Amino acid sequence: MNIGIKSASISDIQDNTISTEAFTIIYESYYKRVFKYICYRIHNHHAAEDICSHVFEVVVSKYNSFSPEKSNFEVWLFAIARNAVTDYFRVQKRRVSFSLDSIVNMVLQRPSPEDVVIQDDHHQALFASLAMLSDKERHIIAMKYGAGLKNSEIADLLGVSDSNIGVVLYRSLKKLHKVLETEGVYDE
Repeated sequence: MNIGIKSASISDIQDNTISTEAFTIIYESYYKRVFKYICYRIHNHHAAEDICSHVFEVVVSKYNSFSPEKSNFEVWLFAIARNAVTDYFRVQKRRVSFSLDSIVNMVLQRPSPEDVVIQDDHHQALFASLAMLSDKERHIIAMKYGAGLKNSEIADLLGVSDSNIGVVLYRSLKKLHKVLETEGVYDE
């Protein structure tokens, strides 16, 4: 089982206890990906920080329930993150919104006012396009591009086949492409 943790720390994990050193390695290895996934799903940077902290608190408190025989560590971790996002929306009682800013830091320099307006228009078109997708499609896109999970990891997390994930991604991206092309945002 390779979970991105040094072999010296794996014994701590396999004993169902987690040392400070092992937790530090897990946190440093996964924080950015978990945060990007959460931020992509909720479109609120500050709330994403709180939720991400909660996810790692759950990792510490529930580590004894982790079973390497059932799934790999990354799948377990992102299941916790997915559940935390679901809980957030349950509390907020609002629809999912997405932000490309949480996926890619597109602004490397200070943009011109014209670029800001164009970028905002593109984001609005993307948000509208994403809203046309089903919750399942948006969730899979978030796991793939927000969290950087592989199709097989997403399939394990959702309990479906790898090929199903590939088909859903292909069709979802094709829908997005068509809508964005119709809106004049994307030209081939």
